[in-house]
Amino acid sequence: MSQETEHVHCLIIGSGPAGYTAAIYAARADLKPVMYTGIVPGGQLTQTTDVENFPGYPDGVMGPEMMEDIRKQAERFGTNVRFGYITSVDFTGPVHKVVVDEHKAVTADTVIIATGASAKWLGLESEQKYNGFGVSACAVCDGFFFKGQEVAIVGAGDTAAEEATYLAKLCKKVHMLVRRDEFRASKAMVHRVLNTPNIEIHYNTETKEILGNGQNVTGIRVLNNQTSEENTIPVEGFFVAIGHKPNTDIFKGWLEMDETGYLITKPDSTETNIEGVYACGDAQDKIFRQAVTAAGTGCMAALEAERYLAAKEHAVA
Repeated sequence: MSQETEHVHCLIIGSGPAGYTAAIYAARADLKPVMYTGIVPGGQLTQTTDVENFPGYPDGVMGPEMMEDIRKQAERFGTNVRFGYITSVDFTGPVHKVVVDEHKAVTADTVIIATGASAKWLGLESEQKYNGFGVSACAVCDGFFFKGQEVAIVGAGDTAAEEATYLAKLCKKVHMLVRRDEFRASKAMVHRVLNTPNIEIHYNTETKEILGNGQNVTGIRVLNNQTSEENTIPVEGFFVAIGHKPNTDIFKGWLEMDETGYLITKPDSTETNIEGVYACGDAQDKIFRQAVTAAGTGCMAALEAERYLAAKEHAVA
């Protein structure tokens, strides 16, 4: 290493609602937390426009503004927020070691992992162009903005089926685009979709382009991959529900995770299989994936880290 190793009591990796909430609690407990933000400071919410379902914002708030508020709150209590990316970890011993941006070594008594998850996208240019302006990867977050309108959702698994039925309660019509001639979802979820009258299923259908007027989504151009026929469907919202990928690759081989990469924590806890390492937010939650639930687990992680350090100090004393 080109420079001396720095040691910290509490290292927080990631800067979404989970990471920042952990930082607020850890700082108030005098753990002097150091946070590395990752390549997207503020996490997924910085790529969201209106947030209306987070407590404390009666008129709603823009995602980036909300994350700025939470960052300021964490810094006010003494969190050392740094822009940087953890490139490798070594959880061999009682003191945990990480490498930042491939060159700086940091050791920590406790580590709180809040690296989040990233939505999987179709990879269309128009998808990114209208992201936040009619294109969304979270029906629960953004469905309300399309009340009484026509929308489309792409996906064939349980999440897509659940989000389609959720949207059907709010929207005039939901076009569900399924790439194959069958669902991947469980029978119960498929049954629910098929029995929802305002969901129209388009089998063997792929999205070629999201159409818009430069400001908002106005429709989609789709291809029937059996007949090669192209059609345009007028919609005002387009939801992508093809899954999320947790940002946990650097922890492979160290921490227990499920087959899709979500970190496994002990029941009613944020503890991982490594003592002193905690996981919170979307890196370990594949069910709810909401800002408020992420914040809740961030609080849990900080409280558990504080208790762990207090017990260690007591044992030494």
